[in-house]
Amino acid sequence: MITLRPAAARGHADHGWLDARHTFSFADYHDPEHMGFSVLRVLNQDRVAPARGFGTHPHRDMEIVTYVLSGALEHKDSMGNGSLILPGEVQFMSAGTGVFHSEFNASKEMTTELLQMWVLPAERGRKPRYDQKRFPALETEGALRLAVSPDGRGGSIAIGQDASLYVGRFARGERAELSLAAGRSAWLHVAEGRVLLNGVELGPGDGAAITEEPRLAIEGVGTERANLVLWDLP
Repeated sequence: MITLRPAAARGHADHGWLDARHTFSFADYHDPEHMGFSVLRVLNQDRVAPARGFGTHPHRDMEIVTYVLSGALEHKDSMGNGSLILPGEVQFMSAGTGVFHSEFNASKEMTTELLQMWVLPAERGRKPRYDQKRFPALETEGALRLAVSPDGRGGSIAIGQDASLYVGRFARGERAELSLAAGRSAWLHVAEGRVLLNGVELGPGDGAAITEEPRLAIEGVGTERANLVLWDLP
């Protein structure tokens, strides 16, 4: 079964420097019917104005994954990490017992757009951890590239939960398939472009809750290349 979460139905917050769309309840946006899906608790699509960002703030007991769509995001944290996250890169931070970090648009001219996703951890109170990897276009164009997994297989980032994240970019006619094990669910989010998911069309900002679908077929159908993420969830 595929249940659509249309882009227009998401929560919206416009802070001037930040234009944020919330697939699930977050901050001042509360919808008791959309508090998350499986262990996926947050999926925000944010546009951050040039030279602006999130000042130092804390997190605890959450697995946080950031995927930059355009621009560049500067990250600093209390673990001593300082990095620049560029389009096609996936950043991971396991907040564990507690971590402070900041995120800023590194450009003084360009808007940065990103997806930030929070996953509930399998265990609380673990030591905080950081990772970041780039997935070249050749690995994501017309394909579902494993970016995050419980065991870090295939060069993916290891996450503290039984959840896997795939990233993919699809031009018109490009197609990929993924099998889901029995009892698994999935969430697809289309950040840009248009795709067919098992024959159901999704456009920019649309999401889909997927249950009892043993095989997923994704095909690009738009005039621009689609950019998407797919979570395989317990």
